Formats: sequence, C-alpha cells, structure tokens
Amino acid sequence: MTLVHEPNIDQSLIPILEKVSDPEIPVLTVLDLGVIREAKLSDGLVEIKLTPTYSGCPAMDVIGDDLRKAFADEGMVAKIELVLAPAWSTDWISESGRNKMEAYGIAPPLSASADKEALLGKKKIVKCTLCGSTNTHVVSQFGSTACKALFKCDDCLEPFDYFKCLK
Repeated sequence: MTLVHEPNIDQSLIPILEKVSDPEIPVLTVLDLGVIREAKLSDGLVEIKLTPTYSGCPAMDVIGDDLRKAFADEGMVAKIELVLAPAWSTDWISESGRNKMEAYGIAPPLSASADKEALLGKKKIVKCTLCGSTNTHVVSQFGSTACKALFKCDDCLEPFDYFKCLK
C-alpha cells in the first residue's frame, strides 16, 4: 500500500514527530497514522498541519498537546493547525503502521468495498490477528473506539478489533 497523500514534512523534524504516538493505538506514531499533513520550521517556529482521523476525534487534542510537548522538549515552539479537507483516509496509514497495528492485535483496514462486505457479514475476509484465519465474523460494528469494529475468530475463538476503512 502506498500513501495517497504526500505530506510536506521538513526532514529535520521527523525524529521528533516519530516520538509522538496515537493515544488510542500507542504503537502507531503520528507519521504511521498519516495525520501530519505538513510540518515545517519557519523562523524558529514549528508549524504543523494535522488532519483528524474523523471529525470530532477526541485523540486530536491529546496529539496536539503531545506534539507541542515533544517540540518544547527540544527547545522549539510548535503551532498546530487542524486541517479538515481533504478528509483523512485509512489509505494514509503507512505500510509500517498497518504492520504495527496487526502485531498489536488490531486488524488493519481493508479496501472500501471489502470493508462494507465484511461489516455487513457478507464475506469472511477480516484476518484474525492471533491465528491468521479469515474464518471470522463481526460481533459489533463498533469496537473500543468509533473507528473500530469488534470481530471474533471462529477458529481460535478470540475477539479482536478491526480498524474500519474510512475514505
């Protein structure tokens, strides 16, 4: 999977951005998640454009605070601007982020059409993060957060979250 968007990030800021994690999925950095639209250093100020995973996502305030703290720890001031359009898409999650998500126990998002078939129970295509079986079914279209659904594996009987596709 390749990123659909091309963030404009000053390369010197990447080591600091990599220190900031998603509070809901702490194994993912803001770079893995693809929520950083732009990050540049201008006249001693770090300007960051941040796109929420969905409107009203409560994690965005925490991420903004964490970004400001990470840069403050390096002696820099960060200004955060929320950018709503174009809307964030699960296509923006990096391949590394998808792998980290799965290792953490959350099935990464499928394509939009496959996601719909899986969530409506029409196809068994969401892979269990424990045993790898696709013999799984949706338990609830809402999981531990609004962006996830709860699935259960019919082979190993373990429940797991699936990160829903957002386009």
